[in-house]
Amino acid sequence: MKTIVVDHDERYLADAAKVFTAARKVAALTGAGISVGSGIPDFRSPGGIWTVYAPEEYATIDVFLKHPAKSWKLFRALGKGLLARKPNPAHRALAELEKHGLLHGIVTQNIDNLHQRAGNTTVFEIHGNHLHLHCIRCGYLEPVRESHYTASDVPACAACSAPLKPDIVLFGEAVRSLNAIHAFIADCDLLLVIGTSAQVYPAAGLPALVRHNGGTIFEFNREPALDRGLGLTRYFFAGDVGISLPAFCKAVLADP
Repeated sequence: MKTIVVDHDERYLADAAKVFTAARKVAALTGAGISVGSGIPDFRSPGGIWTVYAPEEYATIDVFLKHPAKSWKLFRALGKGLLARKPNPAHRALAELEKHGLLHGIVTQNIDNLHQRAGNTTVFEIHGNHLHLHCIRCGYLEPVRESHYTASDVPACAACSAPLKPDIVLFGEAVRSLNAIHAFIADCDLLLVIGTSAQVYPAAGLPALVRHNGGTIFEFNREPALDRGLGLTRYFFAGDVGISLPAFCKAVLADP
């Protein structure tokens, strides 16, 4: 694994750009770290939402089914933290790579919709999206409004009156689009792993799947999270992904 610090390892950066542009199909796997620059704290970091609302107490499907009002304490805090957030330079860098035909899709663990707002069009949201409320009884969807997060009552389904929840995956629910994601990743020969600890499955298994199929891994994180001595990562881009990813994008687009 070669470590790249922007403005210090220009030769490695240029080499990585050449490897990237030579790839046939490139995907990205993103986690909470890419959205920190948009003002959305990592859930598990100090001050993150899990430090206030323990996931096993507020964020399971069983808790929602038995005590929806309790789950909505978490949903309100989560929703208020996502409203009006905007893409940051890291999101825009990925959109620019797609625009130039160099990135073929994103698998994201995030629910913030910021990849789409930045301009990416092929986005697999493994944990859903916060933009709608969902009825798990009848499938009804309605757009989220700010009033959902300021009211004190639990929103009810307009079709069947059951409690609504954000259209996101709670603990105990199946993740979204897993078959489509595996089909998309199957022939990927380069994967960008960005802002994720790569500890939560099934997303955490995707880098190893790419390597098993002969692909290459680039990791963008403050500290190495992925490799753990397994030899998965070819280039590790250290530091703030809001700096390293745009710098990498610039190097790639400058590569003749």
